[in-house]
Amino acid sequence: MFTELTRFQIDHSPAELDDLHRRICGGRWPERATDDSQGISVEFLREVTEYWSQSYDWMATQQRLNDLPQYTAMVDDLRIHFVHKRSDRSDAIPMILTHGWPGSFVEFEGVIGPLTDPPPGQPAFHVVIPSLPGYGYSAKPAEAGWDFERTAHAWGNLMRGLGYSEYVAQGGDWGALVTSAMASAGAEGLRAIHLNLPLVFPAEPPAEPTDSEKRAMTAAAQYSAKGTGYYAIQATRPQTIGYGLADSPIGQAAWILDKVLEWTDHRGDPWGYLDLDRMLDIVTIYWLTNSAASSARYYWENARGRGFRGPVLDLPVGVSVFPKELYTPPREWADAYYRRIIHWGEPDRGGHFAAFEQPSIFVDELRSCFG
Repeated sequence: MFTELTRFQIDHSPAELDDLHRRICGGRWPERATDDSQGISVEFLREVTEYWSQSYDWMATQQRLNDLPQYTAMVDDLRIHFVHKRSDRSDAIPMILTHGWPGSFVEFEGVIGPLTDPPPGQPAFHVVIPSLPGYGYSAKPAEAGWDFERTAHAWGNLMRGLGYSEYVAQGGDWGALVTSAMASAGAEGLRAIHLNLPLVFPAEPPAEPTDSEKRAMTAAAQYSAKGTGYYAIQATRPQTIGYGLADSPIGQAAWILDKVLEWTDHRGDPWGYLDLDRMLDIVTIYWLTNSAASSARYYWENARGRGFRGPVLDLPVGVSVFPKELYTPPREWADAYYRRIIHWGEPDRGGHFAAFEQPSIFVDELRSCFG
């Protein structure tokens, strides 16, 4: 179901920003950690949040984002926010791109232009970039049930509601699960997908693993042992963690930036290929829309008695494995799940937030996949 299509503009008041500034300046800080492995450092976070409250210009960001063609629509009884930018090219390929946590539609801002208005000889795309349920400017579900499979169904209705009888889909993080679920369910009109976090695992650990298999197994083991605390909390007690994050912008920034610094290809520089102002765009959207609990709740929805292995897909699948992704499976594992791999890319730069970190490489991967 798709109804009530409305043009959307972001509109936060100076009073909301004054409140943000007041809360940062009046925040109470913990002592310095006794070991760097315990989380984001006090010194670093103080520097970032001072910049956030004193120098960062949200109103300029709001004006810039409002230059994008944003809309909302009722999709399966939930108001969904999305960017919908059409190409001038008559042969453009419709594509829906889905973010994850702690991400936002803003991750894809830098790829919209190159995808919709490419140089001669390159494929063009009409792009649709929705905000996940409970994220940013999409509505917060008032009842349980909005998991990635329900989201996948809604995205199919969104694309059909926009008039696309045939299209492709792309996703990473939760977006990879939504996109894979669209393919697995046989979403009407979906012709191919692209993933930058393929969740494929061997049925049994290989007896004599190759070098690429060893790297994948080591990364998976390290992530499982040291990197899943946020997941356990959000998958079991999203409401509890939400109280603190809804009340403290310092806490909200720390919760997001801790993952950004862990999961990006920063190459020794805290920001690496990212831009501090653009990262604060995402943090500020979480804060201004009070999305801490509702975005965390997506973990609870998706963790109830389910695994994330697979699925086996007959639809054409493209994959890009960025070197600093959380999990970097080798091609031979993917072959058991994706029976029609049309593109396999292994770029030399980039991490979990691929479109955000390396927009040019990300665009090249999509062009190679779908062109």
